[in-house]
Amino acid sequence: MNRYTKVIGLTGSMYTKEFEKIKHHKNKIRQLNEETVVKAFKAGDAEICVYFEENDTEILIDAFTDEDTVKKYLGKKFL
Repeated sequence: MNRYTKVIGLTGSMYTKEFEKIKHHKNKIRQLNEETVVKAFKAGDAEICVYFEENDTEILIDAFTDEDTVKKYLGKKFL
C-alpha cells in the first residue's frame, strides 16, 4: 500500500511521498501532482496522512474512511 502525505500550511497544501532508497542512502521525499494521488486513492491501494503544520496534528485517511471525512480533508475529487 502506498502512503502519501498531504501537508497543509499557511500558504497552501501539497502532496508528498517518501521513496525508500538503498540502505546507505537517504530516503527521498518528492512532491506529487494531486491527480496522481487521486488515481491511486480511487484504486484502493493508497492511504493519505493529512498533516497540519500549524498545530502538528495528523489524520490518517484510507479507503475505509467515511465519505464526510474524505470530502472535508481531501475534497470532492477523492470520492
